[in-house]
Amino acid sequence: MALVRRSAQQLLPEAQAGRLHLELAEKARVSFESGVGASEIRSWEKSLPVFLADVVDAGLGHVEVLLEHKLPHNPKRVDVILCGTHPKRGTPSYVVVELKQWSTVDQTEGDMVVIPRYGQPVLHPSDQVRGYCEYLIDSTPALAERPGALHGFAYLHNATKSGVWRISNYAFDEYGLYTLDTKAEMADKLRELLDTTPSARDAARHAAEEFLSFKHAPSKPLLDQVAVEVKEREQFVLVDEQQVAFKMVKRAVEQARVSKQQTVVVILGGPGSGKSVIALSLLGELARQGRRVYHATGSSAFTNTLRKLVKGRTGNIFKFFNSFTTSEEQSLDMIICDEAHRIRETSSNRFTSKAVRDRGRRQVNELIDVARVPVFLLDEHQVVRPGEMGSLAEITAAAEALGCRVDVVRLSGQYRCGGSEFFDTWGAGLLGTGTRQPTTWSSLAAETDEKFLVRSADSVEELEQWLLERQQEFGGTARIAAGYCWRWSAPVSKDGVKVLVPDVQIGSWQRPWNAKPNERVADAPESHYWASDPRGFGQVGCVYTAQGFEYDWAGVIFGPDFVRREGSWVAETKHSHDPLVKRAESAHFHSLIRNTYKVLLTRGMRGVCLYSTDPETQEYLRKMTG
Repeated sequence: MALVRRSAQQLLPEAQAGRLHLELAEKARVSFESGVGASEIRSWEKSLPVFLADVVDAGLGHVEVLLEHKLPHNPKRVDVILCGTHPKRGTPSYVVVELKQWSTVDQTEGDMVVIPRYGQPVLHPSDQVRGYCEYLIDSTPALAERPGALHGFAYLHNATKSGVWRISNYAFDEYGLYTLDTKAEMADKLRELLDTTPSARDAARHAAEEFLSFKHAPSKPLLDQVAVEVKEREQFVLVDEQQVAFKMVKRAVEQARVSKQQTVVVILGGPGSGKSVIALSLLGELARQGRRVYHATGSSAFTNTLRKLVKGRTGNIFKFFNSFTTSEEQSLDMIICDEAHRIRETSSNRFTSKAVRDRGRRQVNELIDVARVPVFLLDEHQVVRPGEMGSLAEITAAAEALGCRVDVVRLSGQYRCGGSEFFDTWGAGLLGTGTRQPTTWSSLAAETDEKFLVRSADSVEELEQWLLERQQEFGGTARIAAGYCWRWSAPVSKDGVKVLVPDVQIGSWQRPWNAKPNERVADAPESHYWASDPRGFGQVGCVYTAQGFEYDWAGVIFGPDFVRREGSWVAETKHSHDPLVKRAESAHFHSLIRNTYKVLLTRGMRGVCLYSTDPETQEYLRKMTG
């Protein structure tokens, strides 16, 4: 889990001779697909000699030092963890240290720090350390059972207190901040937490070995917090097949503990059939029972929004599909794999260690292996990117090959789109994904007394106006989403402020796409929160920010990548601006684009308005919605 581990006394001469940062760079090159950047290597070169010298000067040369320690189930790495024993209790004691080269801080925005060269605000260093410590405790039961074993602080070794006065008096509980002129205080703090006697050398080695061998799963305090938080947010009563799925998973968890039988549960359902409601209900129920459970998805927007909706550390229960590459088999009672159609062939990315990549394990196998009861919530018609391979056939084959029992629950019903099963059927006919021939909405609504509103607009301006009028008259949230048919520019600086570029241009109408991931711009939410933040109406969303979410009034712009020609849908590769999807083979490209529009079409809770930039397609939409 750490790139380098040795005592401070052993590491110091390597750092002072200019060799330690090169060793770290080589270890990173071997461990990670693309190594690390030059700026990170320079930070090792500048920071480590200073800090290690301070540790040795404090009489702690014997403590074991973990450098660049990767957090469990997380790509983030901690700069330094010092491992030793507590001078009074004689028990293992660990200190997390975040090293910063900052010499000054220009300004703050609440608890955020503005460093001009970073381009966007960053966390206060003490808050960053606190987050690392809390994350380690939440995902390591052994640490949670030892209050007071884990500590942390930030060290700005190039700064004086006066140079960073804006943040130097701002600390989080015991997670402090030290500077060049307060390093004597830092040394005192270290001696309070770590035994300075040379005889503690063997105990320090043992503490480090123990730390590196800890088993990782959600700790009891985290599960208790999740149980309370999810309970407060449960607003839905499970009915029919939803209740069947819920009870089937609970029964499988009980049986797995008694019979050691690993059971995979696959829950199939279309958009709005209640899959995520089942997921959260299971999460809350099993957390209340103290079961070890994580929720995982393959969607950055979905996972980050779930984390934002819950309070504080509870968000640590929400993971990504690629978080379990090194997890111990059946270390969890249950894992909930929401949006399982987004499972990929492999979890490998540039942060994946070479040892893990060389094993060549499939992502679906990792997800099955990690829990006694893996639960997959799946809609096979929502695969929208190449490489996504989650399907009933793939999951069943992988589960049976691993000797697992497989239970399947099929959900019917529609809890989005006004609860209209007829809209689901109508949309399948419209896009050619179902067995029923296309039917006009007006005739269907007249026969069934449907309350869900379906319209087409003759212009994009009319579509936007329709959404605004629905909001004004009936309330609720509205969003415009479109196929990926326009370029997606990086934000530009205007009067010193980052703003979005109005890339989506249709005639004289122009709007920007939602913000790019990890970009902060003026008057717009981060990409993860486009669907949930009230400011999202000012931008056009894409399938990656809409999938998994819902809003009251949906506006859908069909671009030139999916058009009607002679009574059939045609997918046009040349009009797609999605670099990954464009590489797909022709038949697969058609399926991905069609699924994209199905996702966009089914986000609305109360109504949807459609418009196409292509005249022949627009005439078809007008006919079908009339």
